[in-house]
Amino acid sequence: MHPGALLDLAAALLREVLAFDAPADGVVSAFLRRHRQLGARERHALAETTYAVLRERLLLQHVAQSGRGPLERRLAALGWRGDATVLERALAPAEREWLALVRAVDRAALPDKLRHNLPDWIAQALRAQLGDGGFWPLAAALLEPAPLDLRVNVLKAKRDAVQAALAALGIDAVPTPYSPWGLRVQGKPALQKTAPYLAGEVEVQDEGSQLLALLTGARRGEMVVDFCAGAGGKTLALGAMMRSTGRLYAFDVSASRLEALKPRLARSGLSNVHPVRIAHERDERVKRLAGKVDRVLVDAPCSGLGTLRRNPDLKWRQSPQAVQELAVKQKTILDAAATLVKPGGRLVYATCSLLEAENEAVAADFGAQHRDFALLPVAALLHDAGVADAEALATGSHLRLWPHRHGTDGFFAAVWQRA
Repeated sequence: MHPGALLDLAAALLREVLAFDAPADGVVSAFLRRHRQLGARERHALAETTYAVLRERLLLQHVAQSGRGPLERRLAALGWRGDATVLERALAPAEREWLALVRAVDRAALPDKLRHNLPDWIAQALRAQLGDGGFWPLAAALLEPAPLDLRVNVLKAKRDAVQAALAALGIDAVPTPYSPWGLRVQGKPALQKTAPYLAGEVEVQDEGSQLLALLTGARRGEMVVDFCAGAGGKTLALGAMMRSTGRLYAFDVSASRLEALKPRLARSGLSNVHPVRIAHERDERVKRLAGKVDRVLVDAPCSGLGTLRRNPDLKWRQSPQAVQELAVKQKTILDAAATLVKPGGRLVYATCSLLEAENEAVAADFGAQHRDFALLPVAALLHDAGVADAEALATGSHLRLWPHRHGTDGFFAAVWQRA
């Protein structure tokens, strides 16, 4: 495709994404499906440029004011993540001169808001939690793309064997620093076409998400519930921990999310997983299991702000009011899930949020209302599960994962045992 036409397409895609009418990943996917004539490199350039603009939207919109022409074209040029020669050929001489000038701006001298590229309410909350010493490294980390983490399916393969198989395919993968199941891949290879993926030996899953599954301590022959299963990434990890024995329920209110689990389940080789669509957390199918379950994982619906490296549009689509509403829903879901846990059983509450309102505050409220649940120290649980340097992952009794400290998405977890 002619460079100018490709830059115009990037601008058109940005125009759709920046309307914030829907999640960016869905908008990008739909746009690329409408333009099937694009090659792999062109598709990659459009997608990565879009996410680059979303990450630094405040800064790029600020400097774009000095240029001329459609705003989205200027943003596409500023955020371009494709071949530099393509951009050079797409721009007029005046545009190239303007771009060189704005790229020379000293970013360190800009106001804080243009450096961290976060809405005020998020920046204020994180600064209050971390102080400036922790906030700025986190803000910098959130402006970078996330790595590609894989979870080795221990039911089918060993990590070193999968690592060797990927290396033979030219895919560089190294063990993750904490999870005993994880591999971190350099770049963005076409993983879904590889033999290890097709054979169900690996699944794409952030290392932090793997650690949540490990916190459950799920074992052979037990009854386990993944209460908010979604597309089932942690369900599959739990099933492998259980060696495909016992009974594992994947509950979710979304039929489409559970449908997305089916092909992954088929590859996994698991036979103990039972996907169940529930109408709400008080569904009769939930009540039938009251007091019978060994392990319950509640990866609750949340703001998703721990995944901003992957989903940078979330910081522009969430609001303080939405977080307040989510906290109410999280408490309701956690209360309902707790009824399933049998005496001596374990309950794990988790989110991929960075905010105390969705994490420590919800856990503290639950602990105050449920005196028959004792908070367990996550460092000891992770150590028992074979996690390296488990103490580095804990803040008090809770799991707290940060992109700038641990290289994972941002996660929180609290774990209780029922008396």
